[in-house]
Amino acid sequence: MRLSPIDPSSYSNAHELIIRHVDLDWTVNFEKSTISGSATLYFKTLKDDVEEIFLDASELSIASMAIKGSAGEIPLNWDVGGHVDNIGSKLTVYLPTKTSGEFVVVIEYETDPKASALQWLTAAQTCGKQHPYLFSQCQAIHARSIVPCQDTPAVKFTYNATLRHPVGVTGLMSAVRKRSEAGVSYFEQKTPIPSYLLAIVVGALVERKIGPISSVWAEQEQIDESAEEFSQTADFLAKAEEICGPYVWGRYDLLVMPPSFPFGGMENPCLTFVTPTLLAGDKSLATVVAHEIAHSWTGNLVTNRNFEHFWLNEGFTVFVEGKIVGRLSGNASRDFHALHGLSELTDCIKTQLASTPELTKLVVDLSECSPDDAFSTVPYIKGSTFLRYLEDLLGGPEKFEPFFRAYLNKFKFQSVLTNDFKKELYDWFRQDPKNEVFLERIDWDLWLFGEGLPPVIPTYDRSLLDSCQKHASLWADNDLDTIKSSPTLSESLTSIQIIEFLAQLLEKKQIKDLTPEKIALLDQTYHIHATKNAEIRFRFVRLYIRARMLDKMDEILAFLNSNFRMKFVRPIYKELACWPEAKPIAVENYNKVKDEMMSVCAYTVSKDLGIDAACK
Repeated sequence: MRLSPIDPSSYSNAHELIIRHVDLDWTVNFEKSTISGSATLYFKTLKDDVEEIFLDASELSIASMAIKGSAGEIPLNWDVGGHVDNIGSKLTVYLPTKTSGEFVVVIEYETDPKASALQWLTAAQTCGKQHPYLFSQCQAIHARSIVPCQDTPAVKFTYNATLRHPVGVTGLMSAVRKRSEAGVSYFEQKTPIPSYLLAIVVGALVERKIGPISSVWAEQEQIDESAEEFSQTADFLAKAEEICGPYVWGRYDLLVMPPSFPFGGMENPCLTFVTPTLLAGDKSLATVVAHEIAHSWTGNLVTNRNFEHFWLNEGFTVFVEGKIVGRLSGNASRDFHALHGLSELTDCIKTQLASTPELTKLVVDLSECSPDDAFSTVPYIKGSTFLRYLEDLLGGPEKFEPFFRAYLNKFKFQSVLTNDFKKELYDWFRQDPKNEVFLERIDWDLWLFGEGLPPVIPTYDRSLLDSCQKHASLWADNDLDTIKSSPTLSESLTSIQIIEFLAQLLEKKQIKDLTPEKIALLDQTYHIHATKNAEIRFRFVRLYIRARMLDKMDEILAFLNSNFRMKFVRPIYKELACWPEAKPIAVENYNKVKDEMMSVCAYTVSKDLGIDAACK
């Protein structure tokens, strides 16, 4: 069932009126695990004589509502519909008269202690162990659990916020902090954002400057390591501006999150959230920051109108991320980056999406499925592969990048559908009749609605990948003695290549003599136990599962419990669920730690373990 004409996942009547601006006055209460206060919503009607407002809300406790006018406030009546899991409720606000033009509604309310967008950590769950910690994750449709809103990316609004929090901790939001005093911080976001980019964090945070408009924020215990790991941020920003145009957000700060943060990064404007699993010690995983920086244009500035077209955010961002990597490290690195993405996509299609092939389409149908259920690497990698295919087909970067910048400039501050991009592409390239033959070759239906891997794999420079495949074949196809005597072992691999080598090894249908001895030699050869690189450790513990090494279950669980990043925990839990001896141990472990996970992680892992019914 599609909840509204514009967005299958939002009840809002955003085709009739839209929120243009929000003023928030929030008080954070760690004892109750709630945010309370007011949201003042500035509406603009898109048709005459609007009588009702439909908003999205999830488990909010609403105290009062009023329409604000020159003569004062007029109380409003409202009705909250039944709660639907992973969607929330339809909040109907009844206007006193038929209304046109602009008007303001003030809502006093409090969040639920289990609001899906919020993670409340005790002091014991932080690095410093002194103060509790709060952070949010509103993407995809969880903003409705912290503010009554039109929770659809089709609507963008500016916001100001007054944030009241305990003295002795820092409050930050996805906005520029204008000033702060003891226990109160004030914020302004002058560039319109969709609701999913609303963000808040409160904790014992310290700041370290890492660029002209950038600082990194973290707990004191991680600040030195974080500043060093992300020291390339200003370089990433400069290259992104070359590709995409001027940066409009004022600040670009990074916040290193607690381990329960479920994603690699979240592109909250002015304050990107990043997982601590990026702290590899050698900057080998810092390209995630290049990805989040790219979102400043692709996603934040030009936004998918609903999450069925999520590839317009993520595929475009991976495409720009690759270009940043290419400019800083060369085209061989850009292409290796893309090939590594394809191996991650292959793994995702075979494991996470094995029973839901319809979710391997680039444009998905979310009529019967929440965006959380549909979340995967498909829009990221299949989407960026499509853009690379288009770039190669239409004359390479020198022809494609001017079009790309023009597209971003035309649709900045707007929300778009795939057809908007398609029309812009044809309008641009048809200016030269020689392009017509190439445009006719593009099979849009196959790319957008075909299942499985991309229909065309571009011609990539495979030099860095070939070494990984050579190592993977050596370990998969040979016994221990042959491996030990192979000259291949003397050819060193970078951290990123070791990640890919292990990914290629896991892809093999058969690994000859996958014994504890073989895994121990692999560990010793590539110094895996010495690495802090979470991407390497993630793949290595999956070899334990592949070899059915029940005696390594403590190590598998230790990695699982060291972070709750969905990219890592979901495949591991899914593979443990298919191992009869291990499944009860995995379920028991999940039940112990699920309250430390964000709700989106706990919910999807429960499905991976078969505790919950899968999305149909």
